This record gives sequence, C-alpha cells and structure tokens, in this order.
Amino acid sequence: MSAVPSSGNEGKPAGRFRRMLDRLSSSQQELESAELKEDAQASGCTPICDCGDRQIVKVTGTLRTVTLRPRAGVPALEAELFDGSAALDVVWLGRRSIVGIEPGRKMIASGRISMSQGRRVLFNPKYELRPLGQE
Repeated sequence: MSAVPSSGNEGKPAGRFRRMLDRLSSSQQELESAELKEDAQASGCTPICDCGDRQIVKVTGTLRTVTLRPRAGVPALEAELFDGSAALDVVWLGRRSIVGIEPGRKMIASGRISMSQGRRVLFNPKYELRPLGQE
C-alpha cells in the first residue's frame, strides 16, 4: 500500500473544465509552446529535444531570430528554429538572405544535426516554408 494518497485521476485525460483552467492559468509563452509541440507531432516531425548529434532529422517550428553572421570570412545566414520543446540553429553557408526566411515564419527543415558549442545546428538544410495562412 502506498503512503502517497491517490487522487484517482492518474492516466485519465483531463476534463473540459480542467483544460479550461489550465489555459487560463498558463502564460502566453507556455500556450505557444504547447501549440508548436502539437504541430510538430501532427506533421510527423522529430521534436528538437529528441535530436542527437549526427542524426538525420526532419523538424518543424517557428523562426525566432534571423541574423547574418560571417563564418571563416564566408557569409552565413543563421536562424533559430523553436518547436516548443527546444531550439536549434539553422545555418545557410554562403547566403546573405533568403526570401521568406524571417522571424515568426514557420518552416520544416531536414538534414543532419551537428553539435557546436553545446547547441544543435543544422547546416544547409532542405527546407519548406509553411504557407502564411497556416500560421
């Protein structure tokens, strides 16, 4: 017999009232993260938090930042992709800009993950911009 009292709700989905209370008490950032996680799961993509070094992945999320930062004297367009679970850096080497790559845009990217200074990085990925109407 367990010393911890049981509420009887373990393993059961939350009711409509409970979900409404959770939404009211959650911050905007938490709600956006939950929505991004659901979107990633629905599209069949790997959550960024589950991506490991040297793994070939397909991820989706929202671009939070886009910057131009030279690497070894070569222009490099860098963007941070966030899917609600974690973030990863997407880097296009030799590019100064790409039409449609801007903060707030949703995209799907695929390629091989590498680790650089403790962060996940996806270099020159295959990518697909999500239509603006779906955002």
